[in-house]
Amino acid sequence: MFPLQVAWPSPLIETLAAGLYVLLAAAVTVDILLKKSDVRAALGWIGTVWLAPIFGSLLYFLFGINRVTRRALKLGRLDEHAARTLGGATPQAAPNIALLLSVSQKVSQSPLTGGNKLSILEGGDEAYPQMLAAIQDARHSIAMSSYIFRNDTAGAEFAQALSAAVRRGVEVRVLLDGLGTGYLYPRIYYRMKQAGVMAARFLHTWLPWRMPFLNMRNHRKLLVTDGALAFIGGINIGVENCAHLAGKRQVKDVHFKVEGPAACAVMEAFARDWAFSTEESLDADIWWPRLLAQGTVFARGLSSGPDADLYKLEQILGAALTLAQKRIRIVTPYFLPDARLQFAIAQAGLRGVEVEIVVPSCSDQRLMDWAMRGHLRFFRHIRAKVIATPPPFDHTKLCTVDGEW
Repeated sequence: MFPLQVAWPSPLIETLAAGLYVLLAAAVTVDILLKKSDVRAALGWIGTVWLAPIFGSLLYFLFGINRVTRRALKLGRLDEHAARTLGGATPQAAPNIALLLSVSQKVSQSPLTGGNKLSILEGGDEAYPQMLAAIQDARHSIAMSSYIFRNDTAGAEFAQALSAAVRRGVEVRVLLDGLGTGYLYPRIYYRMKQAGVMAARFLHTWLPWRMPFLNMRNHRKLLVTDGALAFIGGINIGVENCAHLAGKRQVKDVHFKVEGPAACAVMEAFARDWAFSTEESLDADIWWPRLLAQGTVFARGLSSGPDADLYKLEQILGAALTLAQKRIRIVTPYFLPDARLQFAIAQAGLRGVEVEIVVPSCSDQRLMDWAMRGHLRFFRHIRAKVIATPPPFDHTKLCTVDGEW
């Protein structure tokens, strides 16, 4: 075996190329050291730019830099609802859960709201009819966001309902991910646009120098009608989420119907994404009605990613695992915790906390299955019970601590 040799046209060009490589790699290394807080990611990028001359720096330029900047929005509606519904009340909880609530407040800077009602909806068979009914009953405003919005039977039903809402005078905004719904020509998107629905795509561009946005996606799946009734969870829009339509291709998932002040948190997340994508501020009163108590649930809205607040969810989840005293239950389609969360799970097991981790026996991503199986080898010495669920694929993402949080 012989090393690869490059025939340079002249010694001068070879010297200039070598100098460019060193200067470029050094500049990128400095940028990485200043901007990357994850040590492993930083080391990986530094190795790439030095071991792959020029090409490694190009990869970092395309995929390693977060160029997103959001315009600050002073909504403030969530704090108003929280103050009105809490009225000084705090949930009756065990000391460790009370401490977790305090930690969550400090990390998220998002208020805890009382007076909420949450309904669990399993799969599209339960979620879709109630979501469609909410769209049909809407009188003033509809905000909807989805990572995947397919041009199939389920997607057509939602598109028709949204178009009908526009015709009766409802203000409708629909935000679809620029990659998940289809990058080249998402027919359902143009179908809604032609019907008068004000729709936009999150981080979609044809400009080559903005292609790094391919790895920054908006995975939110939410719906808010009249600013008061919200749906949020893991269910995209497509026939695969309905057992009676998908058959063997069914994807199991969970959605939540939110009534009460916490619906404002869902609307606030949408408003920020919409303003970022379109520069339109949804500050009219039709988006922010006065919300009254609807139940007895305390809830907090936490917005995370793809470009902001990236580690808040991780920090709160880590605190929850650390403060657990009785039982931790985790349900996830893709189980690849980083070293910090893995350490928290291990410590919980050593404290005698019952840890159950539920993952699908076969996910929708073959490479992810291999990665998860390889990663679970490290759990042989961790006191955790790993349960693999049989098909259909379960896309649910949930975590509970001590049956209270």
